[in-house]
Amino acid sequence: MSAHALDRDLEDLATSARAALVREIDASGAWDGDPGWREVFGAVPRHLFVPYYYVGVAGGYERRWGQSPDPAARERWVRGAYDDTPLATRLRDGELLSSSSQPSLMAMMLVALEVADGHRVLEIGAGTGYNAALLARRLGDDDLVTTIDLEPEITESARRHLAAAGYRPAVVTGDGARGVPQRAPFDRIVATCTLPSIPRAWLAQCRPDARILTPLATGLVTLAVQDAEHAEGRFLHTPAYFVPLRGGSRSGPELPPVAGLPRRAREHELFRFLLALTRGSLDPQEAYTLWEHEGQPQRERYGITVRGEHEWAWLDDPEGPYAWPLPG
Repeated sequence: MSAHALDRDLEDLATSARAALVREIDASGAWDGDPGWREVFGAVPRHLFVPYYYVGVAGGYERRWGQSPDPAARERWVRGAYDDTPLATRLRDGELLSSSSQPSLMAMMLVALEVADGHRVLEIGAGTGYNAALLARRLGDDDLVTTIDLEPEITESARRHLAAAGYRPAVVTGDGARGVPQRAPFDRIVATCTLPSIPRAWLAQCRPDARILTPLATGLVTLAVQDAEHAEGRFLHTPAYFVPLRGGSRSGPELPPVAGLPRRAREHELFRFLLALTRGSLDPQEAYTLWEHEGQPQRERYGITVRGEHEWAWLDDPEGPYAWPLPG
């Protein structure tokens, strides 16, 4: 078989695998709130954004590569690119530096972002460039989309991937916690890395009535921006685990030890979310007492408020009895 025919077969496989991924996301209900994303995910070729990636195997990681000399390996690469799973794309000394997020989670986040025609969007964490491509496709104007990452290697490769797929949003190298003031103001800011608190620079670069969606603790919070000093919103229902934002001093402390607490609490995903959200404010025993007293609350009962110099997490009511300061 010629190389050209092999390439054509791989492209056909990518097309069918992408259609299967769209059907899988469709069945999950991720874009029920905005079905317009179905066409976007069907059009943007994820495999162009992951020319190689790593999958976990016994004893470490296996590299899958689109230029492998083995046809069966190239086929595994294409199929894996359209699995509804996160893909590790950069490792350093065994530490995950960058990944391509799970497509169904990306779809849910993009729906929750509530973009509309003409919106200017800032993405914190360029990753492979795939999410920026989805946004550019949906908005129909590359210049409306800006994506930033601290690592020049990441922004260079994201730029290459985007160009290969036919998209040219603004790709900026810098500290995402500082935003991109030269491209502001923004109607939407979405982060694909986790932070311990909301950077004030983001609010200052937003238009009034803008929306921010960011991972925080082990969840996703959506904030309505009133002005440069005020924003407030609640967490979505879903758990979310992202790599921390690099740059400045943005990483938070490790979760406190939970020895001595009942096993069902130690292993409960919602309790660990509460621990992550209140670290530095509640010790594990206090968190456990609250968690039990309030009936093991779901994520949607928690929220974040930014008001002037103050920023805090809360349960049920921003002015209620359960509120915890976030690091400034």
